Amino acid sequence: MPPKLNVHNFPRPPLLEKTPRHLQIKWNNQLIADTKDAYWALETTHPPTYYLPPDSILLPLTRSSHKSFCEWKGAATYWNVTNPGNGGSQEVKNRIWSYEKPTKGFESIKDYLSFYAGPWDCYVDGEKVEPQPGDFYGGWVTSDIEGPIKGGPGTWGW
Repeated sequence: MPPKLNVHNFPRPPLLEKTPRHLQIKWNNQLIADTKDAYWALETTHPPTYYLPPDSILLPLTRSSHKSFCEWKGAATYWNVTNPGNGGSQEVKNRIWSYEKPTKGFESIKDYLSFYAGPWDCYVDGEKVEPQPGDFYGGWVTSDIEGPIKGGPGTWGW
């Protein structure tokens, strides 16, 4: 079992580094992403946010018009995807994002993709993750993460 990672020991600004962890994303039991070549961003009070290389995504994505801005990584581009398990009738919008021109220090995640932990199932080394509380941040919570996590009610000003 990996050592515990306390989110209050993560740095601010965030640390971006390669992670050897095996990341998988399944939707309706169909594998849609699979890699051991990802990055994770570790930021104070947040569980890790994972960035997967584009070639690890196993279904087509379409660019969304939605945008957001991260004070550390820059302007985010969002992506839409169609559910592979229901005949293509369910499109999920804005639950995947990337940085086409990330800021200094985050250049290595250019075009890498990050997924919110749902509606699909996300796994780290075979463990199904829980989403970071709230619906704003995209961190993945695993059993090795400890400490109060930002995102839920009453944590906005942390």
